[in-house]
Amino acid sequence: MRRVVVVPGRLVLAALVLALATPACAHPLAPALLDLHERGDGRIDVGWKTPLLRPRGSTPEPALPARCRTVEPERVSQDGVGVWTRWAVDCGAGGLVGEQVGITGADSAGVGALVRVTLKDGRVVEGVVSPARPLLSVPARPRVLDVVGDYGRLGIEHLLAGPDHLLLVFGLVLLAAGTQRLLLTIAAFTVGHSVTLALATLGVVDWPPRPLAAAIAATVLLLAVELARRPAAPTFLRRRPWTIAAAFGLLHGLAFAGVLHEAGLPAEEVPLALLSFNAGIEVGQLAFVAAMVGAAALVRALPAPVPAWARWAPVYVMGSVAASWWIERTMATLW
Repeated sequence: MRRVVVVPGRLVLAALVLALATPACAHPLAPALLDLHERGDGRIDVGWKTPLLRPRGSTPEPALPARCRTVEPERVSQDGVGVWTRWAVDCGAGGLVGEQVGITGADSAGVGALVRVTLKDGRVVEGVVSPARPLLSVPARPRVLDVVGDYGRLGIEHLLAGPDHLLLVFGLVLLAAGTQRLLLTIAAFTVGHSVTLALATLGVVDWPPRPLAAAIAATVLLLAVELARRPAAPTFLRRRPWTIAAAFGLLHGLAFAGVLHEAGLPAEEVPLALLSFNAGIEVGQLAFVAAMVGAAALVRALPAPVPAWARWAPVYVMGSVAASWWIERTMATLW
């Protein structure tokens, strides 16, 4: 009789790791930014910023009303985290109120763009567009519910579109190994990134984006190394995984803040936008954890023959990809 082995919960998650762990998918620290400033003469200054790090194949372009015509040539410049293209268009005396602006050409791998419109009377309208919702209607006045929905959706998309953040959560789930420990670990990660997200967004702390990207890859690599070890007795991190989760959360919070820092926050709704964005991150994080736990539970109920080494496959894949990210991002920082 052929021996039947129950598939370990970790094995089914290997497919998920492989899906997330494409070395070329460097996590963008911020979405694109479309910045529009109305002049009094019907002209509009256009600023289009794309991040230096973005998923391959994602080539969004700004979408403006069809009646707008270019009246000034494009000027291209680069800062520390992105490439700016600036030009001017003439949209007539009607302005942008009631019109739709946003992006075209974005694929599902991207997180879309932030749109900021400064109207000629000084009022500012801000919103978030994505591949699923590529256009934003410019209202006469922004609404509170729009702020909550836009920034909450941005938080969800930013978390789920970031393979490095997801791999870290994946590793924390493996390290926790138990419902109570898992809840404490995820809560510690949440507290950690919430603290630095708020501090960085409000300008209290700052971290250069390229070293930050390398440091985040290092956190995933260090977690993979810990998971791959076979100590005779449980280490401190295995006994109290929430400690490393809190520490890594502080670092990842700086990366989350990069999105809001680059785009700015609605002047009158800073606390609400920050809270909504953080809530969106938590929703995306919990959805990912729930999917992992649910998939593992389903597979445990299905006996199937597997090699003994298969339970380690996800950890080694995670470590290999994290090492690739770390080398790539460190070289980008140095050069």
